[in-house]
Amino acid sequence: MGFTRKRTGPHGTRYQALYDDARSVRQTAGTFATRKEADRAWQRAEARIAEGKAGDPRRARQTFRTYVKERWFPNHRIEASTRQDYAYALASHVMPYFGDMKLQDITSETVREWITHLKKQGASAYRIKYCKTAILNAIFTTAVNDGVLVYHPSRGVKTDPVPEKPRQIITTEQFARIYEALPDATAQLLVETDIESGLRWGELTELRVKDLDFTTGILTVSRSVVELVPKYHPEGRRFLVKDYPKGKRWRRFKLSPQIVAKLKAHAEANNLGPDDLFFSRRRDKPPKPELVEPETLTFKAPNGRTYTHGTITAYNLGKCKCDRCRAAYAAYRAKRRAQGRDSPRKPRIVDTEPHISANWFRKYCWHPARDAANLGWSPRIHDLRHAHASWLLAGGADLQVVKERLGHRKISTTERYLHTLPTADETALEALNKIRTTPAGPPGSPNAEKELADAKAKIAELQALITDQLIAQKTSDNLKLRPA
Repeated sequence: MGFTRKRTGPHGTRYQALYDDARSVRQTAGTFATRKEADRAWQRAEARIAEGKAGDPRRARQTFRTYVKERWFPNHRIEASTRQDYAYALASHVMPYFGDMKLQDITSETVREWITHLKKQGASAYRIKYCKTAILNAIFTTAVNDGVLVYHPSRGVKTDPVPEKPRQIITTEQFARIYEALPDATAQLLVETDIESGLRWGELTELRVKDLDFTTGILTVSRSVVELVPKYHPEGRRFLVKDYPKGKRWRRFKLSPQIVAKLKAHAEANNLGPDDLFFSRRRDKPPKPELVEPETLTFKAPNGRTYTHGTITAYNLGKCKCDRCRAAYAAYRAKRRAQGRDSPRKPRIVDTEPHISANWFRKYCWHPARDAANLGWSPRIHDLRHAHASWLLAGGADLQVVKERLGHRKISTTERYLHTLPTADETALEALNKIRTTPAGPPGSPNAEKELADAKAKIAELQALITDQLIAQKTSDNLKLRPA
């Protein structure tokens, strides 16, 4: 139990508040001018410690925000990328509603009202299910296990169903059109390697020369990389390399001889060492374009006024962003900085990370090629992995082999690719067509009419037989009921 100690020194009498922490180590809550203030200090400290003890009902009096930010989130063991996703979902959908509530005041009814609130705000059924199932359930499960709560408020609360949409798979013809529209040979090799191996983006962009045996064609997938906001990176960087792929187990499989030969030629042409990435970010900067002279010296802006190109007013007020006006504005800002009249932002830190950003590749390589191919739908880069699995199964590959190549833990996950190609139902259609084109012929033909008459005669014969059996049964029952 805490207490107050009186201390006398050169500055007069003071009172020190003392208490024992959760590990029974003596701590001080501060020194005060009066005994009353010191007593309150050590009492508050003991109350905070009591809130951390299992079974203490006062622990449920803390707010949802306090529990999540100070206890649950910092100590919840999840991947760095998952932590980043959780942080955004908490800030957007969970904290605004539950943040100021006390844990003891949150009930199943409160959770259902929250779901209705998110629906009114326009959140998708998938997003609501993710926030409730992945985040809210985890928070309350931990609170119950740690003795903070007596019961689980979100257990048993249902969300709207999220229908599983059928996968649309890239066909070989569609892939060829995208491949031809890619900007250069390196982008083509990256995409071809992806569809030949079925690797995830994080596994593909962390692929190094030492991971591929050029003699046997065996590829070892032992690492992956994730792209993060520096705030959620342990070292404040962008890319985090993990010593394991998704599923946390290594896998080995063989690549086709033609893609192995291309990767070997790529490594030799770029002088790549064993530890170098097969595909890394480009270091060369595109040349600055030359200034294009405007067609006229002056122009009329949307506000109705006339401005001259190459002036500050044309850039600011006329909203002209031609090369001449941009150069004039840049020179003006440079002059002000040289005179110390501006406070420019800090210069960007040069990023030496060699990994390719998924957003960069989508924006400058994949999306332009996909749009140029004009497929009628918008496949993602990840759909190359789906295509790899579907093509293998459609070609007769063993289901277990495909499962191991993709790194699936359950074979049921791989089975989803069995009937995804447009030609998957052709066997069923052939069987249906075979039945419909039997010698009986289409409806109205002589053979069909004869078979129909035979069927009717057979039905009439069976009906007569059933009627005779019923009459015989009824007669037998009457004889049994007649007195002897």
